[in-house]
Amino acid sequence: MWKKDIINILKQYKTDSITEIEVLEYLRKLPFEDIDLARIDHHRTLRWGFPEVILCQGKTPQQVAQIALKIVEKSYNLLATKASMDAFNAVKNVLPDAEYNETGQTITYVKEKIQKLHGKVIIATAGTSDIPIATESIETGKMLGLDVSMIADIGVAGIHRVLSQIDELEIASVIIVIAGMDGALPSVIAGLVQCPVIAVPTTIGYGASFNGLSPLLSMLNSCVPGVAVMNIDNGFGASFLAFRILNTFYKMNKIAPK
Repeated sequence: MWKKDIINILKQYKTDSITEIEVLEYLRKLPFEDIDLARIDHHRTLRWGFPEVILCQGKTPQQVAQIALKIVEKSYNLLATKASMDAFNAVKNVLPDAEYNETGQTITYVKEKIQKLHGKVIIATAGTSDIPIATESIETGKMLGLDVSMIADIGVAGIHRVLSQIDELEIASVIIVIAGMDGALPSVIAGLVQCPVIAVPTTIGYGASFNGLSPLLSMLNSCVPGVAVMNIDNGFGASFLAFRILNTFYKMNKIAPK
């Protein structure tokens, strides 16, 4: 539930447009809604500025669709991650205007206008193979109102590729760096720029990368101070952290969204 919804409810009650019982019914479902298979956190929009996001892994397509419908019924926008085509088809049956990004495995549905935040977010990938996780991050960023763009395939195997992008990297407010293999790119970029850097290890790599564990440990052991590290393949989490950084900064400085 958005702040404007609560204000509207109170105004309606003040003018006797709705009854006390109706007000209580609205507020009863404010913290969360129990639908047996899930307890949907409708209060999250008030706390964080964005509704609960559906992680589709481990859920049946029907469960994803049921949760999605309940979120949208509250006038929220919808984001679902790690979604299969079957999950999307189930959601589309109940929300015909839902969209699917096959590369990023995201389902999105825009019902309310997305407020745009100030600040440029750049998502840099070490290789082309990291683009699926970068795409998840981009789709998440768009839903959160971030001004987000991608620079792909600038890994450390050709360090000149990173240096050729330095002017663009230096104007970013937050940089998300996505890399597999040795996971070295976040350290390189963080050593060159002033803004916060968020590192995302991916499962891309040969056997000794241990499905992303090796780049994860490399990023955690970065000698560049202040690099935030997400879990393996968590492009969603990286964009959400960027959103929290920018949203908090501009709120503290009383700068309204675009």
